[in-house]
Amino acid sequence: MTVRVTLPTVEDTRDFGRRLAGVLRAGDLLLLTGPLGAGKTALTQGLGTGLGVRGDITSPTFVIARVHRPDPARGGAVAMVHADAYRLGDATDPRAEIDDLDLDASVDDSVTVVEWGEGLVEQLVDAHLRVRIDRRDDDTRVVELEPVGGDWARRLTALG
Repeated sequence: MTVRVTLPTVEDTRDFGRRLAGVLRAGDLLLLTGPLGAGKTALTQGLGTGLGVRGDITSPTFVIARVHRPDPARGGAVAMVHADAYRLGDATDPRAEIDDLDLDASVDDSVTVVEWGEGLVEQLVDAHLRVRIDRRDDDTRVVELEPVGGDWARRLTALG
């Protein structure tokens, strides 16, 4: 089961991320793929808003990973780890660099969102959600959610 959503604006992409956050829980892994500028960070900003985490959500390309702690004043109960494996693709052994990020230390206690992580981080959990974002020439985003294992398919029906 793949869920496909068309989002006319960047703000719609953020709003969809906020809605998607409503079906997330600690231990979830989301793999975001798509070309540069497709909206991966905008979607993650919405996830952060929906999860009620602290701090501005910006692209972690240069720091590789950021931990956003829950903000109880915003309704937050679970941390979000936002990682970007884009720069790791040129490494001799990108999986070793992923290991160095120690994502497995926090994966059970947080929602982990990895941009450009396909083929590098799936082994962290038994089930994950693949999120493919494409941007059309008119700036419309097309988001495809593909559940891989676990109860993702059931949870995605709640997005209805």
